[in-house]
Amino acid sequence: MTKILVLYYSKRGNTQKMARLMARGIESVDGCEAMLRTVESELPEAEMPTDPIVTEQDMIDCNGILIGSPSYFGNMASPLKKFIDTTGNLWFSGVMEGKPAGVFATASSLHGGQETTLINMMIPMMHFGMVIVGLPYSEKSLLYTQSGGSPYGATHWAEIESNRSIDHNEKQLCLAQGRRIATIAQKLKV
Repeated sequence: MTKILVLYYSKRGNTQKMARLMARGIESVDGCEAMLRTVESELPEAEMPTDPIVTEQDMIDCNGILIGSPSYFGNMASPLKKFIDTTGNLWFSGVMEGKPAGVFATASSLHGGQETTLINMMIPMMHFGMVIVGLPYSEKSLLYTQSGGSPYGATHWAEIESNRSIDHNEKQLCLAQGRRIATIAQKLKV
């Protein structure tokens, strides 16, 4: 079984919804399993996690990873960054090298820093020696979206009160990104 870790932080539930769509895309590929995980948070008003808290062993055991976060000033949320900052021994050991990695993000404004958040989440994955996987323009929803979506990874525009639902194009991009990372993980699996 090819295991894909879908690691996310979600304060208001939007990033979690995207993570669940990614998982559906992953599990639509025969022989692939999604491992939904979140991180601990001390941020005010954060929802209680309903998925298991990620462990370093989850990262070791996975064959690929998707990482998602709300965009906070063009960066990933601090609870996710805090976890990543504890994984230096994974970098040192090289255990993550060659595994595919992708990223996804949400933001409350249309120009809320989603693309810089995606790029900032890629940086630790490159330090791990992972293979960065984006979304190609052959995904037609990327051509027609008027809200979220990027070749760097799926995004969702949640609006200022975080109550805008994931639209059709955003949903299709999440599903496609899950399928893509799963398919590539199977090809790269040793």
